[in-house]
Amino acid sequence: MVGREDETLSLIQGMSKIRTSDLPEGVLFGNTESFFSIMLHKMGKALPRAAAVFINSFEELDPGITECLKSKLKRFLNIGPSNLISAPSPVADTSGCITWLDKQKLASVAYVSFGSVATPPPHELVAVAEALETSEVPFIWSLKDSSKVQLPHGFLDRTAAQGLIVPWSPQSEVLAHGAVGVFVTHCGWNSLLESIAGGVPMICRPFFGDQRLNGCMIEDVWEIGLKVEDGVFTKHGLVSSLNKILSQEGGQKMRENIRALEQLAKKAIGSNGSSINNFIALSNLMLNKKM
Repeated sequence: MVGREDETLSLIQGMSKIRTSDLPEGVLFGNTESFFSIMLHKMGKALPRAAAVFINSFEELDPGITECLKSKLKRFLNIGPSNLISAPSPVADTSGCITWLDKQKLASVAYVSFGSVATPPPHELVAVAEALETSEVPFIWSLKDSSKVQLPHGFLDRTAAQGLIVPWSPQSEVLAHGAVGVFVTHCGWNSLLESIAGGVPMICRPFFGDQRLNGCMIEDVWEIGLKVEDGVFTKHGLVSSLNKILSQEGGQKMRENIRALEQLAKKAIGSNGSSINNFIALSNLMLNKKM
């Protein structure tokens, strides 16, 4: 696919704004002989033979893609978002995040977290810190203690009144809090769904797997967030993104878009919702298979 990286996937319904280079490495470019690539190829050949394929999503998020996959698979069922169907058990707020958020203004806080696997390289952690300090945006940053050594000298002391840095946060509860106005994220699928459930726009810095594709859907298709410039954090780029979402009209539009998706997600798991009906269909299929 060399030289064709900017071609769009217009042949696939619902993905006309996605480029070849937005796909995970090993699908159409990169090492297509890797274990990951070979596994994906085998999965693609096997899925049409499956009695049913189900995913953690809801039909209303991707109507075009859902329609396309329904036409190619025997049964394609969205049965999510799982974080709304089965909310995690409440946990003690040992980090004090919720108490701190209770003291902040509505939709004013930047929540920064990159999941449990990915961590930006040191120079990008510095850029994030500098952007937060310069912007003066209140923030909660979920950051491992071992990574704090990468932060600029004096940053923790200078921002002690501005933000909260914790080794762990109750993410679902944080994103559901009205004080949170933007989520700076790696845009993994679970984090994306939690952000939709909270109605919080995203700033996306993808690392691997589906994250780059998710980021493109977030910015270009659903219009509920932004990708970082050139795929990496810079001080100027993050300050600009924070300003666009928290202070400008475009950010209000993103907020409206993601809150509309939040309502569609809740409807999907409600009485006679699409995800509930799909879950019943899957259960009946499994029961019939056992009989």
